[in-house]
Amino acid sequence: MNWGIAAKPKIPDYFPREKESRKVREFKRREEEILESSLLLFKTHGEDKITVEVIADSVGIGKGTIYKHFKSKSDIYVRLLENYELDLKALLETEDFTDPESIWRSYFGFRMGDPEQAILFGRLEDKLVKDGQYHEAIKNIHQVRSANMDILAELVDKRIESGKLEQVPAYFHLSASWALVHGALALHQSDYFQSYIEDKESFFEFLLQIGMRMGNRGQSGHNQDGRSDLEQVKD
Repeated sequence: MNWGIAAKPKIPDYFPREKESRKVREFKRREEEILESSLLLFKTHGEDKITVEVIADSVGIGKGTIYKHFKSKSDIYVRLLENYELDLKALLETEDFTDPESIWRSYFGFRMGDPEQAILFGRLEDKLVKDGQYHEAIKNIHQVRSANMDILAELVDKRIESGKLEQVPAYFHLSASWALVHGALALHQSDYFQSYIEDKESFFEFLLQIGMRMGNRGQSGHNQDGRSDLEQVKD
């Protein structure tokens, strides 16, 4: 048997696969650079003032190279929003569910830890919705967000069963948390409150503690059956 002849076809086939792999890695690396530069530019100067040319210059590539990765600036918006929700999902999935405080701290820290970014992403999502051409992309983003909410809802349900949280639908607790975060972001956008709140770091910690205690049993006047004291009196 001629082993040499049998082995020859595998040799030239090895190098193209290796070369293609390097190209893929380089492509992904450049794409990450585009996204990172775009995010920084959008946060610093506002997305409306930043053009594809400006993004390309910041990365050190030509405008045409940007379009090899993204069809438009709106496509960059989509990827940034997708990555944001996926990063939160990865964070929640790595937390220990036996430590609820750690999960809530991680959630609030993620949402409120970079207010400029959270505010920016709120604007970008609004733009994509109003554009009307990104229904499928928005749907995908919302699916990941819903998966994140499911993770948190599972934790909420367990804490309700243990008697630590008010016995109301899990989405009550999650929506209240969402409202707290958006209220904190509104404060961050207010020139008045930016000057009014002198110790911002301590205030942020104070908000975190409120978020982790929010909805604790007995705070809202609901009884074990989920009805309020007023509703029981009416009965």
